[in-house]
Amino acid sequence: MNPVTVRLLLADDHPVVRAGLRAVLEAEPDFQVVAEAPTAEQAVQLAHELDVDVVLMDLQFGTGMGGSQATAIITARPDAPRVLILTTYDTDVDILAAIEAGATGYLLKDAPPQELAAAVRTAASGKSALAPAIAQRLMDRVRAPAETLSPRETEILQLVSEGLSNQQISQRLFLSQATTKSHLAHIYTKLGADSRTAAVATATARGLIRR
Repeated sequence: MNPVTVRLLLADDHPVVRAGLRAVLEAEPDFQVVAEAPTAEQAVQLAHELDVDVVLMDLQFGTGMGGSQATAIITARPDAPRVLILTTYDTDVDILAAIEAGATGYLLKDAPPQELAAAVRTAASGKSALAPAIAQRLMDRVRAPAETLSPRETEILQLVSEGLSNQQISQRLFLSQATTKSHLAHIYTKLGADSRTAAVATATARGLIRR
C-alpha cells in the first residue's frame, strides 16, 4: 500500500535553498512538493489556492511581508495548512512571533534531513514540531518568567536595537508613549540594564533579539 502523500509548499526567497529543500524532501516516498514561493505574499496566495498540507516558511524575505505575518494570514483561514517555520533565526523575538502567528513548528535550517522529514510529518499530523534548541528556549522562559521578557517587551527591544525612538516605536505598535516607556522600564529591570544600549547588548548576548 502506498504511503499517504504529504503535499508541501516551499516558501523561501533563495532559489538555491528551495532547490535543496525540494531535493531532500522529494527523496521521501510520502512527500510531494506541489509549489514554491519566493515571497511571503505568494506563499499566502498559493496556500489558499492549492491543496497543501504543510507550508515550509522562511521568516525573512527581504522587502515586503515577513514570514510571521504570512503565517498569521494562512493559519487564520478555515482548514488551513500547517505552517512549519524553517529559518536561521533562533532568537526569542522570532520564535515568539512565529508561534503567536499560529506556526505548528519551528526548525532551524541546519537541521539534518531526517530531523526535517520527521518535523514535516509531525506538523502534517497537527502536532507541535520544535527543534530541540527552540523547545529548550521556550522551557527556559516558562521556568524563569520573572527574568523573561514578554513578547511585547521583546518586540519593543528589537525595535530599539534597530534605532527607533520611543515615538517611532509607539507609532509602529499603536501604543501610547507612556506605555512604551513603561515597557522599557520593565525591560531595564529584568535585564539589569541602565540604558538602551546596555539593554540591547545584554538581550543580544542572551539571544533574545536579532543582531
